[in-house]
Amino acid sequence: MIRREWNLKRNCAIAPRQLASFYASMCVTSLLVATVWTVRGAWFVLVFAMLEMLAVGLAFLAYARHATDREHITMQDDCLVVEVVQAQEVRQYRLALRSIRIVGKSSRRELICLEADGVRVEVGRFLTEWRRREFVRELQQNLEHKGASGG
Repeated sequence: MIRREWNLKRNCAIAPRQLASFYASMCVTSLLVATVWTVRGAWFVLVFAMLEMLAVGLAFLAYARHATDREHITMQDDCLVVEVVQAQEVRQYRLALRSIRIVGKSSRRELICLEADGVRVEVGRFLTEWRRREFVRELQQNLEHKGASGG
């Protein structure tokens, strides 16, 4: 039985599919303008348009690869399941609730460390400093409640 879930993800302004549509329309427009100037004798405009589309395409590709990154944390009966998705690579960790520790960091920008039985996972990369503190407080309360209820 699932007791509590947290889904920590990027705040993306545009989805990868929308980005692809925008990029395609941008390429068509740029090629249209470059073709007109190439026909008029300014062939170098086409070269620069191609370089521009390549550079923007690479930047959009880097963005799209990480647009769906997330951390999904589930508190179950006897364990905390942490699923980390980065650039479509999925890693899953199971931490025993009885031995879990939340390791505090000295720096405000560092991630939240969860440790249990030699397994260490860093989470909170998509949260602001304030939201990280709130998440740690919430997780600690749920862990204490789980321990008090004999779980």
